[in-house]
Amino acid sequence: MKRLISKGDINAFFGLMLDNVTNLVVLTGILYGAFAFPMDVILKKMIPGTALGVMFGDIVYTIMAYRLSRKTGNNTVTAMPLGLDTPSTVGIALTVLGPVYLQTHDANLTLYVGTAVMVLMGLMKVVFSFFGKWIQEKMPRAGLLGSIGGIGIALLGLFPMLDVFKLPIVGITSLGIIIYAFFAKGRLPFRIPPVLAAVAAGTLLFYLIPHTHGTITAGTSLGIYIPYPSLGFIKGMKLALNYIPIALPFGLLTIIGGINVTESARVAGDDYNTTQILFTEAIATILAGLCGGVAQSTPYIGHPAYKDMGAKAGYTLATGLFIGIGGMLGIISGIVQIIPPAAVSPILIFVGFEIAAQSIETAEGDLSAVLLAFIPSIADLVLIQMNSLLGSLGKGIADLSVDMANTLKAVTVLGNGFILTAMLWGSAVSFLIHRKMKGFVLTMAATVVLTLFGIIHSVRPDGGIYLPDFSHFGYSDRIAIGYLIFAGISMLSYWWVKREESNA
Repeated sequence: MKRLISKGDINAFFGLMLDNVTNLVVLTGILYGAFAFPMDVILKKMIPGTALGVMFGDIVYTIMAYRLSRKTGNNTVTAMPLGLDTPSTVGIALTVLGPVYLQTHDANLTLYVGTAVMVLMGLMKVVFSFFGKWIQEKMPRAGLLGSIGGIGIALLGLFPMLDVFKLPIVGITSLGIIIYAFFAKGRLPFRIPPVLAAVAAGTLLFYLIPHTHGTITAGTSLGIYIPYPSLGFIKGMKLALNYIPIALPFGLLTIIGGINVTESARVAGDDYNTTQILFTEAIATILAGLCGGVAQSTPYIGHPAYKDMGAKAGYTLATGLFIGIGGMLGIISGIVQIIPPAAVSPILIFVGFEIAAQSIETAEGDLSAVLLAFIPSIADLVLIQMNSLLGSLGKGIADLSVDMANTLKAVTVLGNGFILTAMLWGSAVSFLIHRKMKGFVLTMAATVVLTLFGIIHSVRPDGGIYLPDFSHFGYSDRIAIGYLIFAGISMLSYWWVKREESNA
């Protein structure tokens, strides 16, 4: 048991569990609040099936950590964290499930379309999982770690900080505890787990100081909702195929993210098999889809932070069981409604900073490449905020000035596919720095092709992919040409200087 559980698992459990629970409540809020989707179907079918996928994945990751510990004789192995992928949980709800329900007004058909999308995404991830190790070995560390370092700063750093300052008494108190305990390595009295202390203190202040919050409606739908495999997804397959160009990029991004976090774990001292990590998340996604789930699972990017907490494998086991059983009993939504976001966000900030710090510290002369790879994640954050603001004002791009409309278009193409974009940028610059021109050319070629298909820099507001259209000179074509010119100038300059040096 010493190989499996430590005191650090307590903090890690609260961090990973709250992250997963929050995603389930976000899913519920979007479907019920924005589309008036029947709550009965969400609670009794969607959440139990989705939670089952998380439970399966976290249990498998727990077993993998135990086996790695036995194999290496290392008693400090930390399990890879697995949970619901936030971008696709939100994205699928907004761009697939909601529109299908508005189109059909059939909750069960919408459920079947969602599960069909999950199965298709899972099958795609199974195929790509066998190429993960090869990609990991061929891509520079600056590309692999820089891409998630940007997520650490933007989406897990600045984004949660907004919640902190929406309720400053609650948020700063919780953030202060996290900074003292984890950033400054301070110990709390009575050895109280810092994550528990931060959430408890923030939540207590939330309810003790009335002017810090509005009315909260907390409620649950208690019951027993056991998910079971079904062929219902076949009924939604025909309609689901229309949404594959939107959905598949989300699956591809979790594969890229899975490769990155496995590299991050290796740097931290835990050398997991990349194919096994990716294959597990793929099967977890398929299992969820077969059982009514509508949100895919993915290995999380917080492994270094959980390791720094002293976690082993107990936290993934506890999280998997809690999410799985809690989802089946209908208690998840009530728990998250009780806890204010400002009390939880500081945990994400700590995880984000740990990830960003690791990517910088291991840059190995590629700091410029790593920092450049941060930018697409920042663009994605700006894109989310701009779209949210326009939506709240009831405005669209047609209502903007020409300059602001062009700015929104630029942010859109930079934010769409941001993880893959960041990895390609960081890798290309790293190859250039080390004069590995073959790798540079191949990376730039991939960048051009992926741009033309919208897999990165999609011009569609929903980030969907498309076939190249050369009948007119479009935005994607201009971006691709820009990359070609950059690659051409770099290669010609390299060859010219190399020829001069050889003739000297």
